[in-house]
Amino acid sequence: MSVTEQRYRAVLEVQAGLAVTEVADRCGVSRQAVHRWLRWYAKEGLDGLRDRSRRPENPRRHRPRRPNRHRRRR
Repeated sequence: MSVTEQRYRAVLEVQAGLAVTEVADRCGVSRQAVHRWLRWYAKEGLDGLRDRSRRPENPRRHRPRRPNRHRRRR
């Protein structure tokens, strides 16, 4: 079963009346994950349940290195 199918089944189970905690235990995930899937499904439909990149959208910018002011001089 694909990740999307697992998440969709979980969403359907919660919508059918099962407790989020019970669904999370059956799927081996946290309650927060199930709530996230419900949010994604409500907002984006089935496409919202696809596996996503965990890479940040806005990577931190590289800051230039500052000279070490406390370095001992010889």
